[in-house]
Amino acid sequence: MTSAARAEDPSLGLALVRGDLPFRLQRRLGLIPPDGLGLVRRAVFWSMLGWLPVVLWAWHVGRVLPGGAAEPLLAHFGIHARLLVAVPLLILAEGPANALTARLLPELVRSGIVPPSEVPAYRDVLAGVARLRDATLPWIVIVGVVLAFASVPEALHRAHEVDWAEGAAPGGQPGFGGLWYLWVGRSIFLALLLSWLWRLVLLTVLCRRIARLDLAIVPTHPDRSGGLGFLDRLATPFAPVVLAAGTVLASRWAHDAVYHGLAMQSVRIEMAAFIVACVLLFTLPLLAFAGPLKKAKKQALLDYGALVGRHGRLVHERWIEGKPLADDAVLEAPELGPVADTAALFGSVKAMRTVPIGKSTVLPLAAAAVLPLLAALAIQVPAKDLLLTLLKALV
Repeated sequence: MTSAARAEDPSLGLALVRGDLPFRLQRRLGLIPPDGLGLVRRAVFWSMLGWLPVVLWAWHVGRVLPGGAAEPLLAHFGIHARLLVAVPLLILAEGPANALTARLLPELVRSGIVPPSEVPAYRDVLAGVARLRDATLPWIVIVGVVLAFASVPEALHRAHEVDWAEGAAPGGQPGFGGLWYLWVGRSIFLALLLSWLWRLVLLTVLCRRIARLDLAIVPTHPDRSGGLGFLDRLATPFAPVVLAAGTVLASRWAHDAVYHGLAMQSVRIEMAAFIVACVLLFTLPLLAFAGPLKKAKKQALLDYGALVGRHGRLVHERWIEGKPLADDAVLEAPELGPVADTAALFGSVKAMRTVPIGKSTVLPLAAAAVLPLLAALAIQVPAKDLLLTLLKALV
C-alpha cells in the first residue's frame, strides 16, 4: 500500500465524537442529519431548551428586569453565560475536534513515524479506543454525576443564581423558572462539560497507547519533536471548551463584582490558577510521548556525538596531520557534508524537545482562558491598564 493510499484509509484515523452514545441518540432524534454533525441546530436547540423556559417564566412573574426582584434574572450573568455562550461553544467545538483527529492521526503512518511493521498494532489501538468512545458505561456515569449534582439540597435550594426565583413557590422555594434552570439548564451545561473531559481521557488513552508502539522517531527532524510536531494541534480543539468554562467562571465573578462588592484583584490568584490548570490539563495527552522522545533523544545524542567525533577526527587526520586515509567514506558522504553540517546535525538533536508541545499548543488554550477573565477585570480595571499588563506579560 502506498503512503497516499494509507493516508486516505479511514481505518488509520479516529473521529473523536462521531459514534459515541450522545451522537447516536441525537441522530435518532433527528438533531444530527445522516451526512453531518448538525452543530448549529444542536447548539440552538440545547441552548434554547435550557434558557428560553427560564426567561419566559421570569417574564411572566415580572422578575427579568430590575424592580421585580432585588437581583433580577438579567443581573445573573452566569445563567446567560452558561446557556447562551458556553452551551453553544461546547457543541460547536465538536466539529473541529472530530475533523482534526480524523485528519492528523493518519499522518503518523504517512510520515513513517508508525513504520509498516507497526501498522497492524496501530489499527488495533484505534479500534480499541473507538470501542471505548462508543461504550455506554461512561455516559451512564456522566448522567449519574449530573443527576447527583442537581439533587444535592445545597445546590438545589440555596444556589445564589436562583435568588430571583425564590418565594414564587410554597415554602419560599424557587418557582418553575428557577427549578428548570437548576434541573435542566445547568444540567445540560454540566453534561456537555463532562463529555469533553471524557473525550480528553479518550485522547490521553489514545496517545499513551500509540506511544507504546515501536515508533520511528527522527531525532534530527526540523520540527524539533522527532517528527511528531504536527501533533501539537491535537490540543487546539479544546480551546472553545476552555473559553466556555472561562466565560462561566468570569460571569460569576462579574456578578459578584457588580452586585456584591467583590474586588476583582482579590481573585487574581484564582484567575492565574485557572489559566495554568487549563493549559496543563488539555496538553496532558501530548505528555504521553515524553517517554519515547526522551529515550530517542538520549540515544541520538550518543549516536550523533560518535558520528560527529569520527567525522572530525578523519578531517583532522587528513588535513592537519596529512595522513593518508584508507577509509574515508564518512568524509565523502554527501548527506553529511562538511564539518559544519555534521555539527548542525548534532545541534538539531540537542535542540530536540522531549514533548511535542510548542507555542501553537499553549497560546490558543491560554488565550481562550484569558479573554473572558479580561472582560470581567474590565469592570473595575481600566482597559488601558489591562492592555499594558498584558503587553508586559508577553514581552
